[in-house]
Amino acid sequence: MHPLLNTTVLQTVILLVLSNLFMTVAWYAHLKHLNAYPWWIAAFASWGVALFEYLLQVPANRIGYTLLSLAQLKIIQEVITLAVFVPFAVFYMKEPMTWNYFWAGCCLLGAVYFIFRN
Repeated sequence: MHPLLNTTVLQTVILLVLSNLFMTVAWYAHLKHLNAYPWWIAAFASWGVALFEYLLQVPANRIGYTLLSLAQLKIIQEVITLAVFVPFAVFYMKEPMTWNYFWAGCCLLGAVYFIFRN
């Protein structure tokens, strides 16, 4: 079995995807929904959402660190971040899709290659 198909890695990835959904909402949704409010209201609302991010992210990293290096965990997190952010930006925030997302993804694929090679 390929090491990336290990159940530990799959659990880690699933928890990190869910964590990233909360993180992306916490970091950016206030720009769309709370723009008319003072920044501190947006900050407290984001903190409330971010709590759920941490409730998923901390166990994800603890589970993943039993098999993956710290650098591998970070690169997986960055790939997931871009994979969650792009649909959020395009479909939820109505940002235009640009080639920059593609090129950023290519850079991350390079990072994945280098961090996971033997």
